[in-house]
Amino acid sequence: MKLGNHIVTNTGLRRKEEHIKNVLRNQLAGIAGLLEVLLAIIVLIALLISIVPLIELLPSLFIDDNGVGVHDFLVHALDIVIGIEFVKMLAKHSPGSVLEVLLTAIARNMIVGHGDALQNLISVGAIALIFIIRRYLYVPAFGHALPTAEPEPQPETAEVH
Repeated sequence: MKLGNHIVTNTGLRRKEEHIKNVLRNQLAGIAGLLEVLLAIIVLIALLISIVPLIELLPSLFIDDNGVGVHDFLVHALDIVIGIEFVKMLAKHSPGSVLEVLLTAIARNMIVGHGDALQNLISVGAIALIFIIRRYLYVPAFGHALPTAEPEPQPETAEVH
């Protein structure tokens, strides 16, 4: 194909098309990142606002004899903690922060939930599985580099005789 004095080849068009696609992908990823930060800020503001009712629940801890006040306080406090972990997950973008959110959510369900023994057993198993994943499968540079076959150098410890 000839346009003026320039010959346009299919290879040249493909390269330009790929370049434009890459530019658009990078711009979309940047916009998505900004939206994610905006969402994290909105959630953080909501968490700050939700601390006010938590403080208002404090006097009921001294008055309530049947433990309902303690339960309500714990539910609200643990919901805020999960929200904080969620904001950290949005900010860090790491597998470790995702595992922390999962651990916190499962622990919250066990502490304030009204599950039966089987649900508690499943929750304990899920927490154990998360710790196993963190110990044996977690790669700090997840998504950036593959783990090498060589073991990591161990820190030197002083031997006591």
